Amino acid sequence: MALRRRPAVRLCARLPDFFLLLLFRGCLIGAVNLKSSNRTPVVQEFESVELSCIITDSQTSDPRIEWKKIQDDQTTYVFFDNRIQGDLAGRAELLGKTSLRIWNVTRTDSALYRCEVVARNDRKEIDEIVIELTVQVKPVPPVCRVPKAVPVGKSATLHCQESEGYPRPYYSWYRNDVPLPTDSRANPRFRNSSFLLNSETGTLVFTSVHKGDSGQYYCIASNDAGSARCEEQEMEVCELLFENISSEDWQVDRTFLILDHQFRQLLSLLLEMTGFTKTHSDDLNIGGIIGGILVVLAVLALITVGICCAYRRGYFINNKQNGESYKSPGKTDGVNYIRTDEEGDFRHKSSFVI
Repeated sequence: MALRRRPAVRLCARLPDFFLLLLFRGCLIGAVNLKSSNRTPVVQEFESVELSCIITDSQTSDPRIEWKKIQDDQTTYVFFDNRIQGDLAGRAELLGKTSLRIWNVTRTDSALYRCEVVARNDRKEIDEIVIELTVQVKPVPPVCRVPKAVPVGKSATLHCQESEGYPRPYYSWYRNDVPLPTDSRANPRFRNSSFLLNSETGTLVFTSVHKGDSGQYYCIASNDAGSARCEEQEMEVCELLFENISSEDWQVDRTFLILDHQFRQLLSLLLEMTGFTKTHSDDLNIGGIIGGILVVLAVLALITVGICCAYRRGYFINNKQNGESYKSPGKTDGVNYIRTDEEGDFRHKSSFVI
């Protein structure tokens, strides 16, 4: 008899768990619940995106669906009263029963979107889910500023700026198609250079340039959506031909630097035209060489005349006028000179007075 009573005892012990399960399932069936296949979608600008909102449990056959956009602490309707509203009108639609599809997304569509469902026949009538949409924007060609000529040993700063890309782009600099490290000291290839690259601001700073820093420079702005680059710009590091000229005024020194840079370019062009760059002596153009030499001499003569004129006009003289620059008039000799109309501009000196 004792053996027959054991199954009945076990069955009675399981009855409370069975009733709890039925009660729990009844509560779930009587409540509306939402889920999303992707709560943080990321899409590039001008593409389409789906904001997933799926009803998993509901006893209401025709629930009320609403979509709202939350941006800059402001909430606006996207889908209300069974139609698309606001700035998404004409480029969005309700996908399936509750999801939302947006075409041709723009950077202004980056926001929080809230899907709200109201099921009147359910015990839990309302449920909502929030989806964060991120629209990535490809950078546009950045604006680059590269100094054309820098004297040896001076500092130089190269700038690169882009303001359209999202997320915020990072910057990289190239010289003659070779990428530059953030710190020249970290790469043995650039041990002779002294520069620092800030990839967040796009500035490339040389503390002291040398001849090896000359070359074609360009910058690339990149983010997760793509990249863009600016046009190549040349920076030449050169030594001034007029080393004996010193000036405290940087503008005058910069003028001679540009003049020296242009003269070097002209001289290089003339040598190419006259044949000095050719490797075989048989191909030399003797007449062209003589003509080139004459042109170079003429340019040097014009530069010399320009320097002389600059000296005469006082561009290289630091004029400091003080009280000692003027001579005080000599003392009078006690004679009162009287000018008459007959004398005109002539005045007797003391030696003529009797």
